[in-house]
Amino acid sequence: MTEKLLTFRAEGPTSAPPLLLGPSLGTSYALWDRVAPELSVTHRVIRWDLPGHGGSAPELIGPGASVGDLAGLVLALADSLGIGQFAYAGVSLGGAVGLHLAVHHPERVASLAVICSSAHFNGAKAWEERAARVRSEGVGWLVESADSRWFTPGFTVPELVADQGAADPAAYAACCDALAAFDLRSRLSEISARTLVIAGREDPATPPAHLREIADAVAGSALVEIPGASHLAPAQCPSAVLSALRAHLGGGARLGMAVRREVLGDAHVDGAQARQTPFTARFQDFISRYAWGEIWTDPTLSRRERSMVTLTALVAGGHSDELAMHVRAARRNGLTPEEIGAVLMQSAVYCGVPAANSAFAVAQRVLEEEGD
Repeated sequence: MTEKLLTFRAEGPTSAPPLLLGPSLGTSYALWDRVAPELSVTHRVIRWDLPGHGGSAPELIGPGASVGDLAGLVLALADSLGIGQFAYAGVSLGGAVGLHLAVHHPERVASLAVICSSAHFNGAKAWEERAARVRSEGVGWLVESADSRWFTPGFTVPELVADQGAADPAAYAACCDALAAFDLRSRLSEISARTLVIAGREDPATPPAHLREIADAVAGSALVEIPGASHLAPAQCPSAVLSALRAHLGGGARLGMAVRREVLGDAHVDGAQARQTPFTARFQDFISRYAWGEIWTDPTLSRRERSMVTLTALVAGGHSDELAMHVRAARRNGLTPEEIGAVLMQSAVYCGVPAANSAFAVAQRVLEEEGD
């Protein structure tokens, strides 16, 4: 007898690195409709449905189920497709499945992205009550509150709301049982996979504090907060989620972000990330991939030399704000105040005295702030 598997959709080249995408409770893999096609350019994307959701059979899960049970179904799906190690990204309950996999099956998880999720879901009581009501009344009453639970006011995705109404009540309630019992806080520090954590700043279900808790506990993890996003960020803010995932999954962007932090400092990069909006997210991804992931990693010039070139170019262009940032970077790259002054003196000859005069004022202010 053939084992029943979760329903899934596969996109992208079969030879590309595999990426599994997990959904939120009450939705189907349609949650990823505006993100998965773009990710499939570089990855073999496998997005799956929870039991009783979308096309997955309700009987794959029963009362008293755990997140571990769902993780087992995901591994069975991966095994059936010949996938050993994979990158994983999941939303809410799908994110909890990813955390479980990273703790209990670290050899399978190449990288992890946890989106609008948590290491715990505010205790068992509310989920037990929801499960009991769904078992007695069905899921129709949840449709009325779907938009307020999932999106900011005035936004909706009718297809996902329809998914909520079509979910099998018994399977939905079993997923609630899994959320009620889930608490992985004490084991987050065991996660060794490279981890990205994405929070929606307007998310009432798993507020940013829940995501910061994960980021604080998982060594080396990165945290991105998306302004204007509620619980289903991939549906509401797909461009911002896509940019964050590309940076996380793409080698150039990852390396670029690391170099950017080394040169400019965590405080600057964290500030830039905090100010990022859906409108600017693609530009920030471009900077990380191109400027920092390609140009600043080219070994032809040392970082000291690149700082000198950059200071000169910024003086020539009259870019005072960028100049202040790169004076700090030059100190971090080993240039002394005297060497920075020498660069500005040479700039006076080739870029003009007024430009160098303004640059000296900027540099002096920055060096005084830095204690130099």
